[in-house]
Amino acid sequence: MPTTEVADTSSREQLRGLDKLELALPQRRSRASRIWYVVWPKVAAVALFFFIWQCIVWSGWKADYLLPGPITVLDKLFGDFGTYFDAAVLTLGRALKGFALAIAIGTVLGALVARISLLRRAVGSMITGLMTMPSIAWFPLAILLFGLTEGSITFVVILGAAPSVANGLISGIDNIPPIMLRTGRVLGAEGIATFRHVIFPAALPTFVGGIKQGWAFAWRSLLAGELLVVIPGTFSLGLRLQSAADQVDAAGVMAAMMVIFFIGVVMDALVFSNAERVIRKRYGLIDEAAATR
Repeated sequence: MPTTEVADTSSREQLRGLDKLELALPQRRSRASRIWYVVWPKVAAVALFFFIWQCIVWSGWKADYLLPGPITVLDKLFGDFGTYFDAAVLTLGRALKGFALAIAIGTVLGALVARISLLRRAVGSMITGLMTMPSIAWFPLAILLFGLTEGSITFVVILGAAPSVANGLISGIDNIPPIMLRTGRVLGAEGIATFRHVIFPAALPTFVGGIKQGWAFAWRSLLAGELLVVIPGTFSLGLRLQSAADQVDAAGVMAAMMVIFFIGVVMDALVFSNAERVIRKRYGLIDEAAATR
């Protein structure tokens, strides 16, 4: 083949490559389409769960008064919706109060342990040890210290969540590339400015993971506390659950469990998953072209 033809063929191939770079990206999906894309797998999973549940009921494994079907439980839930709603508001308020305090305490503790080597050697492993402590084990001490009050529940919620928050921040700081810290110092960041403008932003993705895990521990600790610490004049989800169990009301027990589970799912979907996505997008960890197809 003549040299000129080889050159022309090569030029055409290069131009085709450039043409591909100029192709328009796929059109961004509508908001309704994106919402459906996120929602339908969850709807399908719930439908499958209810179907399996109903099949177990049909099998006759347990009597109906011990294992009611999903329709019976949903009737119970919506029939007493106002009561369950009020209980959920009370329980969620307790959770948010204790969790906010746990975030504040865990953040300060994690920052100090991560940056002060002596403190890390002294209490670093104790933070993980606190995470392994079952929340139920703290309640006898909490009741001795605070009695049957809101303070007992808040105390255990903080102890359940703060170690996870602290560990998340410590892990995030430990995994910051050293060159980033050196760059910050070269640019003049010192002391608090280094933590605010370099360390904390770099550790944020892992820190949010620790906060998410801390919420799970806080929510579990809270429900355990509401089963043990009965405060006169209040009617929380935990008390609703215990009351239904005492009355051998299986539908009431399962309805309360559904509310507890639903709150956990909603908190993850609307708060933590969105926060993680925003942070990952800001740090360039999400392919926006692929995410909008």
